[in-house]
Amino acid sequence: MLPESFAVELAQAHAAVPDALPGAAFCALADGLLGLLFPYRAERPLPNADVVAAELYHFRSELAVLLAKVPALPAPATELADEFTAQLPALRAALLRDATAIFASDPAAQGLGEIIGSYPGFYATALYRIAHALHQRGLPRLPRLLSEHAHQRTGVDIHPGAHIGPAFCIDHGTGLVIGETAIIGANVQIYQGVTLGAMSVTKGLQGQKRHPTIEDHVVIYAGATILGGSTVVGAHSVIGGNVWLTESVPSHSRVYHRAHINISRSVDPAAELVFSI
Repeated sequence: MLPESFAVELAQAHAAVPDALPGAAFCALADGLLGLLFPYRAERPLPNADVVAAELYHFRSELAVLLAKVPALPAPATELADEFTAQLPALRAALLRDATAIFASDPAAQGLGEIIGSYPGFYATALYRIAHALHQRGLPRLPRLLSEHAHQRTGVDIHPGAHIGPAFCIDHGTGLVIGETAIIGANVQIYQGVTLGAMSVTKGLQGQKRHPTIEDHVVIYAGATILGGSTVVGAHSVIGGNVWLTESVPSHSRVYHRAHINISRSVDPAAELVFSI
């Protein structure tokens, strides 16, 4: 039997916490918004402009209702909902640029509809851009819940505080980590397993730039780790797979890791073939 004091302890802990955030409902609303902005993510296309306008109005109203449940808002819920809704044309345009960048770099892609409707990299980027817009307005906790929703579904972990420029391309994406103070320029392409992280996780570094800056037109291949707030990858650089980088490189750099693998022949164990990759 559990002691009665344990139930009392838990009751006190619950009483000390404000009402639970509407995290699940907010994530569902974000998914619904993507279906409204992009028919390829919707159950069925909307028939006309009047229906679309009604759905936009419903979204704005539902967002205001959910935000009203969040404690310590930086502004009234209706005002924040109005501001975010007014950003939807720019948000859609930015995400179309992201989808176009993915299509231009992926020979397996059959069209923008496939990318928007099924690519995890696009989905993770879309939820990041929604979360970032809310993070910039000082909303507590909700942006992080949204980014974690995307993380669970795609394996891509992007902090909503990161700054990511236009035409962002995530290829595959599983295991990708982008830290809070990372800055990524325009037309950057990142593959799976990449970490844009901090040199240290000391709590005293909170509020300081801890994650790298990636300038425009950079490609970062799978498994690369780039660390440090003062680390800058110059424009038009290529960072090869499995590179460990903790210092800046100038523009147009080619950084790669070369491994030597020894493979014995089964027909002649005494002989060896040496491959350099």
